[in-house]
Parts: sequence; C-alpha cells; structure tokens
Amino acid sequence: MAKTVTLIRAAALSDAAEYAYAATAPADARLVFLAGSCPLAADGTTVGVGDYAAQAASCIDNMRVALAAAGATIEDVISTRVLVASSSQSDLVTAWEVVRDAFGDHDVPSTLLGVTVLGYDDQLVEIEAVAAVRD
Repeated sequence: MAKTVTLIRAAALSDAAEYAYAATAPADARLVFLAGSCPLAADGTTVGVGDYAAQAASCIDNMRVALAAAGATIEDVISTRVLVASSSQSDLVTAWEVVRDAFGDHDVPSTLLGVTVLGYDDQLVEIEAVAAVRD
C-alpha cells in the first residue's frame, strides 16, 4: 500500500531540524486528530514520575494505541506537537530525542514547546498528533 503522508523538505531552510518542514495528505485521506497523548498507565497513574524520557516513551506507546483504535499507525502521522513541562532546554531535548527515535525515518513536521504545567499530577510530557489515512 502506498504511503498516504508525503514529507516535504525545504532546501532553502536549515537542515539542522530533525524533521520535515511540511507534510501533505491526498484529498481522499481521512484526517485523525488525536488528543494529547499522556504518560498514563491503564489505571490512570502517571508513568515515569520525574523522568522526561520515560514519560515521552509512555506518550508514544499510548499514541500508538490511540492510532490503532482509529485505524492508523505512526507512519500515518502527519504532524506532532510535543509539550514538555520545563523551562530547561535540556529537558525538552531529552523528551524530543525519544519522540525523534520513535518516528525514525518518518520524521514528520513537529513543534517542541516548553510549558509551565500539564494536566495530570507529576506529568512532564504530552504529545499531540494528527494522522492521515486512506480507508
């Protein structure tokens, strides 16, 4: 099956970014808007308290479950927004490296943000995503 998402590189922009600068989906694709994926276990407790990398990994795992429920995979993601509760760039980079590695060659456009606080007790990371699939 052909890929639905097309990643676009912009040669005139810096190649230091570890993601594509844009992405498109064909007109016949169904868009899937995921709620922010949180580092929560099935019982609602926060996973990886105090650990940015562990929380980012948990968010990715939960995002994969939500994608599957919508008939999609991580390769169908067209963009992400990674929220990290920290004012330290190194904490943002720690979370980002987990996300980057999870996406591998499917390096979708992404925004990495440091925020003041997230919604759950001890939550440090949240990942929003949009996917595009053909039925």
